[in-house]
Amino acid sequence: MREAEEAGATYLHIDVMDGVFVPSITFGMPIIKSLRPHTKLVFDVHLMILDPIRYIDRFIDLGAEVLTFHEEVAREPRELTALIDKIHARGKKAGMAIKPETDISVFKPFLHELEQFLVMTVRPGYGGQAYIPETTEKIWQTRKMLDAAGIDADIQVDGGITDETLPIVLEAGANVIVAGSALFKGDIADNCRRFLAKMNES
Repeated sequence: MREAEEAGATYLHIDVMDGVFVPSITFGMPIIKSLRPHTKLVFDVHLMILDPIRYIDRFIDLGAEVLTFHEEVAREPRELTALIDKIHARGKKAGMAIKPETDISVFKPFLHELEQFLVMTVRPGYGGQAYIPETTEKIWQTRKMLDAAGIDADIQVDGGITDETLPIVLEAGANVIVAGSALFKGDIADNCRRFLAKMNES
């Protein structure tokens, strides 16, 4: 984490998985609490969990600044509105994520309510997966939809981001890039600097 921060990273993307919404179990509240005093990075918490509204206050109390939930966890749209309202009531940024198989049309009712739209470029639950080429069109369509509405919001991509796929997602309109294996395997600082240089070139 320190190596990435010193190399110029600005966000720490923290995957919270419950073993139910996705098969894996990952970082929970104690990990976030233990990390917060040691970095000034923005804590971008990706909630791959069921019933996320139960935990919003707690994650914010522990230092989360951007909270992204999955559209697929809701039974009806008002549950998503309640999540967004709860996050905003605490003065934090709200994001909505979709799996590769979910149509981007689910974003449309919330275009003016969200600060971040996360297009998963792999199936959530496991690291080290290969980028799904069909998701490129989803990124492009999401950016087109936001531009048409005159909205300046972040499009985040998560999964399979490498030196080869980074230019693809940037060209499609993504501007917040999540990279795990590509950065944290090998020389972290060098990998971060290389990725940031490519982003700046775009």
